[in-house]
Amino acid sequence: MKRTALRRRSGAAAAVVLALVVAGCGGGDIEDDSAGGASGKDCGTFNIAVNPWVGYEANVAVVSYVLKSRLGCTVEQKNLTEEVSWQGFAGGTVDVILENWGHDDLRKKYIDEQKVAVTLGPTGVKGIIGWYVPQWMVTKYPDITNWENLNKYASLFVTSESGGKGQLLDGDPSFVTNDEALVKNLNLNYKVVFAGSEAALTEAFKTAQQQEKPLIGYFYEPQWFLTDLKIVHVNLPPYTPGCDADPKAVKCDYAPYILDKIASKAFADSGSPAVNLIKNFTWTNDDQNLVAKDIANKVSYDDAAKKWVDANAAKVDAWLKTA
Repeated sequence: MKRTALRRRSGAAAAVVLALVVAGCGGGDIEDDSAGGASGKDCGTFNIAVNPWVGYEANVAVVSYVLKSRLGCTVEQKNLTEEVSWQGFAGGTVDVILENWGHDDLRKKYIDEQKVAVTLGPTGVKGIIGWYVPQWMVTKYPDITNWENLNKYASLFVTSESGGKGQLLDGDPSFVTNDEALVKNLNLNYKVVFAGSEAALTEAFKTAQQQEKPLIGYFYEPQWFLTDLKIVHVNLPPYTPGCDADPKAVKCDYAPYILDKIASKAFADSGSPAVNLIKNFTWTNDDQNLVAKDIANKVSYDDAAKKWVDANAAKVDAWLKTA
């Protein structure tokens, strides 16, 4: 999820629609008389990065479903971390990243310098990263949401992995995080420990709330999990533009993110009808959470996407409109 340094393809003609290539994601391909779209071009093969959090997977599920069912595209889904996804633009192995969380360093390298990638506009989803504690802790310790009080409570968070300090639990090591620098620069008696994945992180918060176990950790929105369980944001020193310019010196909260879509320049210039769809694709945090919750509950990509698409026909039609 994640994402200043957490928070993603060149068409070839094809006559058949291939199966989705994400392990554990079922659903058959769907053909439609509208294949090729208004441009009249064959959509061809579309290579889409799948970054490791379920909200991103929700984007992929819905976009892939519409590309297949309405434009006749062949969709190749590739499980990649964020940085590796950007590397795929130059070699043509990645056409699009559907949810980019900042990454100013990667923008500079691949958009400004190498000129192999372009932005295709916002997703409509607004991202928040920060530190959170379960609701029960705020009820018992009301001042714990002020970072200046965190050292007072550090002993509550000591674990076997934290070396006598309070544990600050992060998620997937590939997610964007400033947490080690924040702990150091704010002089906090904590150690960053990685849960290893989004699923492990959400399970830790669920257990902490249900069993009233102390936990403080990195988390982010949008996230379907937050519709079921209340966790509370810890207030770090407020973000101001430029306060995170030096990742080693950062001592402010995370920036709010207007998430956007990044595409390879070759794909953007290809004339594929998929380009227009990706440009027009926008939805809300609530939209994403609905699909993400189904995926988290083991609904296949296609089934979760079809459910949402059937209920939101007007939005999908707007994505398919050409200028």
